[in-house]
Amino acid sequence: VQLQASGGGLVQAGGSLRLSCTASRRTTSNNAMGWFRQAPGKEREFVATISWRGENTYYAESVRGRFIISRDNAKNTVWLQMNSLVPEDTATYYCAAALGSSTTSLAERYRYWGQGTQVTVSS
Repeated sequence: VQLQASGGGLVQAGGSLRLSCTASRRTTSNNAMGWFRQAPGKEREFVATISWRGENTYYAESVRGRFIISRDNAKNTVWLQMNSLVPEDTATYYCAAALGSSTTSLAERYRYWGQGTQVTVSS
């Protein structure tokens, strides 16, 4: 299974970006999905997760109220809408498919990972 993340770019503080993650086949319909990010010199950190039916979501405190995760299993796609971006959001963003169907913020519970898409927020 391959996950293809896209939608990153350069944006000014206060702006918005929408990241997409598309799976190569219909495997994500039974898996929770998540977004993580890693800034230069920092460890990878959890951003957001959504259950396989989409009824449950969970966000890192740093993005809660600004980011929205959603999915469409018919399209094998997960999105991360990022609003009110700040320079601290600058990182490479990775999407991942979890082992189970429930939301989880633990990286070790994710089986498949995308290649990452760069998000840069200028001040």
